[in-house]
Amino acid sequence: MYLAIAGNIGSGKSSLTALLSEAFGLKPVYEAASENPYLEDFYRDMGAYAFHSQVFFLARRVRQHLLEVNGARAVVQDRTVYEDALVFAQNLYREGHLKERDWRTYLDLFQSVSPALRKPDLLIYLRASLPTLRERIKKRGRPFEQNLPDRYLLGLNALYEQLIASWDLSPVYVVEADRIDFVEKAEDRDSLLAALRLWIQP
Repeated sequence: MYLAIAGNIGSGKSSLTALLSEAFGLKPVYEAASENPYLEDFYRDMGAYAFHSQVFFLARRVRQHLLEVNGARAVVQDRTVYEDALVFAQNLYREGHLKERDWRTYLDLFQSVSPALRKPDLLIYLRASLPTLRERIKKRGRPFEQNLPDRYLLGLNALYEQLIASWDLSPVYVVEADRIDFVEKAEDRDSLLAALRLWIQP
């Protein structure tokens, strides 16, 4: 079983990864955000560091897939390689932070490696509006995330909806994160786990 968790910055992916790992005995694979040496520079100047940051994330995600996901019996992953390319990198291209040449190079790299990667058995999408994202970003307190423009987060949300609408690699389970708080509310957590148990342990 390979579960993949998708969602915007601050939607709750890491928290859900930890929850599902503990509840269902899955190996957790977390996003390497804290290891990205370009990230703080990227948030300060997206145009200058977009390509560097995205290539780092792509390289790290592919390595995670090959070493920790492809051969694992039961694994849950915080964000997928598909989001890296089709949401984050594409948003940077649309916003003019990735030049045409860099976007085409990045996309070619993604398309070259993605066939070698295991496809999820279930994609769990955390759908969250801008106010929810803002509240959770503020709560977790990463300084370089606090001044992300609304336009950037909304652009990501729009591309997430496009990705989910066209997703055909696995079933999709959508969690409405605006009204389901599985971190703070025990009843929401129990209800979500009960619903997912039907998918994970049929």
